[in-house]
Amino acid sequence: MEEGVSMPGTEAGPAAGGTGCPGSEAGLTAGGAGLLAQIKECFPGKQADVRAYSPLALAYIGDAVYDLIIRTVVVERANRPANELHRLTVRYVSAGAQAKIAQALADRLTEEGAVYRRGRNSKPHTKAKNASQRDYLQATGLEAVLGYLYLSDNMPRVLELVKEGIALVGMNDDKIFRI
Repeated sequence: MEEGVSMPGTEAGPAAGGTGCPGSEAGLTAGGAGLLAQIKECFPGKQADVRAYSPLALAYIGDAVYDLIIRTVVVERANRPANELHRLTVRYVSAGAQAKIAQALADRLTEEGAVYRRGRNSKPHTKAKNASQRDYLQATGLEAVLGYLYLSDNMPRVLELVKEGIALVGMNDDKIFRI
């Protein structure tokens, strides 16, 4: 873990009464640590090997990472009412869209290919509302890859895959995702 930078007249870290969180009065960190590093600093705990996580646990966090990326792009490019933002986001954040992206990226996955297959072959306890079971499982595989990469602290690869996948399936033809 990185050492905190003390503010004048304060001690750094949780032991001194601070939160240990980046940006807090007593827990400022040097540099621009990524979100995962900041979360781990703010909420320290046991470090687990990301390869030991179940594919559904990886898909769970990967779904949130993908959703955050898409929502961030939509909000940055379209300051609109929330219902319009949701309408724009749904086009990208759906099992059908994610399945298309997963299919397009399948041959481009390097070491992530095994994680994708584990996610795609998982046995989720839920059913897709608006997608076929095949699409749902392919989307789960993509989410597992994104979760694996996020928990491996490889956000550049996450962003590369999302951007490339959107371009490969032709979803970058509107004003929001023109790449």
